[in-house]
Amino acid sequence: MSEDNIRKNPFFEEYCTPHDTVPFDRIRMEDYEEAFMEGIRRDDEQIEKTINNPDKPTFDNTIINAEEDKDGYYDLLERVSTVFFNLLSAETSDEMQALAQKMQPILTKHANDIRLNKHLFERVKYVHLHHRKLTAEEKMLLDNCYDGFVRSGALLDEEGKEQLRKLTEEASMLSLQFSQNLLKENKAFILHITDKEQLDGLPETAVEAASLAAKERNLEGWVFTLDYPSYSPFMTYSTQRDLREKLYMARNTVCTHENSENNLDICKRMVNLRREIAQLLGFRTYTDYVLKHRMASKVKNVYKLLYDLIDSYKPAAIKEHDQLEEMAKKIEGKDFEMRQWDQAFYSHKLQLKKYNIDAEMLRPYFELSRVIDGVFGLANRLYGITFKENKVIPVYHPDVKAYEVFDKDGSYLAVLYADFHPREGKQGGAWMTEYQGQYIDRKGVNVRPHVSVVMNLTKPTEEKPSLLTLSEVETFLHEFGHSLHGMFANSRFQSLSGTNVWWDFVELPSQFMENYAAEKEFLRTFAFHYQTGEPIPDELIERIRKSRNFMVAMGCLRQVSLGLLDMAYYTKRKEFNDDIIPFEKKAWKKAMLPQKKKREPLNTCMTAQFSHIMAGGYAAGYYSYKWAEVLDADAFSVFKKEGIFNQETAQRFRDCILSKGGTEHPMTLYKRFRGGEPTIDALLKRNGIKKNRK
Repeated sequence: MSEDNIRKNPFFEEYCTPHDTVPFDRIRMEDYEEAFMEGIRRDDEQIEKTINNPDKPTFDNTIINAEEDKDGYYDLLERVSTVFFNLLSAETSDEMQALAQKMQPILTKHANDIRLNKHLFERVKYVHLHHRKLTAEEKMLLDNCYDGFVRSGALLDEEGKEQLRKLTEEASMLSLQFSQNLLKENKAFILHITDKEQLDGLPETAVEAASLAAKERNLEGWVFTLDYPSYSPFMTYSTQRDLREKLYMARNTVCTHENSENNLDICKRMVNLRREIAQLLGFRTYTDYVLKHRMASKVKNVYKLLYDLIDSYKPAAIKEHDQLEEMAKKIEGKDFEMRQWDQAFYSHKLQLKKYNIDAEMLRPYFELSRVIDGVFGLANRLYGITFKENKVIPVYHPDVKAYEVFDKDGSYLAVLYADFHPREGKQGGAWMTEYQGQYIDRKGVNVRPHVSVVMNLTKPTEEKPSLLTLSEVETFLHEFGHSLHGMFANSRFQSLSGTNVWWDFVELPSQFMENYAAEKEFLRTFAFHYQTGEPIPDELIERIRKSRNFMVAMGCLRQVSLGLLDMAYYTKRKEFNDDIIPFEKKAWKKAMLPQKKKREPLNTCMTAQFSHIMAGGYAAGYYSYKWAEVLDADAFSVFKKEGIFNQETAQRFRDCILSKGGTEHPMTLYKRFRGGEPTIDALLKRNGIKKNRK
């Protein structure tokens, strides 16, 4: 065989694809490990070159080198890591999970080798103390670089560094194991129904989806899963209370069973590992460590937000729950005792009674292709950008669509991947990620981002296209808001661009976009009946608007309860040895509604499946969703005043926030847009907790 016919690892050469996008169609399983190991070797070579540089350390030959110069190489390790770990969540396999188990300790050791390299840190420290005049963005990069070393143990003695290595390597492996266990447990459960009478109450869309799910598994009848598009309709509409209980308990006891996927001990160890890491680095608790780089800054500020929300929303939540119980007793009799698996069912009944609206009424108007047009059209109306599907760009699964995004002047802005539906190898939930971040290279070329939004929206069936609920439209808008933050990025340094901001600021662009879901002017642009083409009626839009705050207080307390749970774990100063299930129930008790009857608590557990705080980036930071909700309500109030499609306001939002990434302190950016600091008032008014004055 000639040398020309020898296959090359695609990670080692130019991609030669549109916009240098990832050649998913050419990557094989065996390519990853080879690229990982060569990427590590190249990193080590570059670091040696930096620390052996005889010249005096400067911002340019030390900090800039680490950020944007690979001595002629692209960053191979970042290149392969980005693809591998994104696909590990979106399109995984047994082979990928096995390789992740193998590579994780190697990669963690490599990261530690860099951060704990005393010679490299000495150069960084010197530059931190002696540097030329820097721009604000350069100063932020230098501060982040120096602080990154310190927060990773650079100031520890050798014994401390060795201890930190062990702790971080163990935490890295446990985080991976947590995610793999959760995926396996979620995908392993099915509710298989063969008796058609047990489908009573379910809408046609749910029945068709369940039939398709059964056929995909070569089963007769209907299959329901723990994926949200399957789980939620069953819990909302099924009249089979015993099956609702079965499904509810399956979802809420995931990873607590006596099997190899049990996450309880992993969670306990993760809490202790993070506490030990923080205390080794000189912090009292892991939360103190985290909040050093958060807008909240102090534990007391987080608790003030959470307690203020409880004080504001709990009275309304009690009223909501009382109405729900009253509805249930009217239907079932005065002795009926409502349980957790009943709430969605009777909430639906109450919503119908109060507003004559439910999710199924709206589905026909939210056909996915129309929703895509609507969301893209909203971005066009606000920012002038356009989207064009490019089928030549390789994708990692047939479900995925790839779009070229063009700015209002017609110039190329970004690539957007959109991955809409659940499948076997895909984690639940929804998220935004990148395959390439934005930065400006040394030649002045603005390297544009490749952004991906990954969701688990209702799948099409043999009879119908993908018809979404309003909640799924909101999910799309949320992740699309994150993608705008990525696509509009316009920073010099990749580590400061796009969504590389503090975690209690990162949800502002995403939650801001959700506001449009109830706006008549927006719905009018895309909500047409998938069969008749008729626009969504005005009176149905009015019902959406009136029902917007249905059960909003109970929903708020649910989010606050998760924030309290997160804080309870990560404000621990001593070793955590409690049993997780009772600890969890005690931790969020302040946000729970009072029980009228004493009964044995359910043996359910959120912690064992709480990816955000166990395997994601929200440990000691789950409060961020509510923190950002205050920001997004405040920001959208500006648009409500100046016009929800006002392009000058939108441009200011883009210039001050969306394009700036982490180049400045987030409050500086927000105040530049808003003209002042946010208050909670706009959120309380939006939710109907605080009435607008006439």
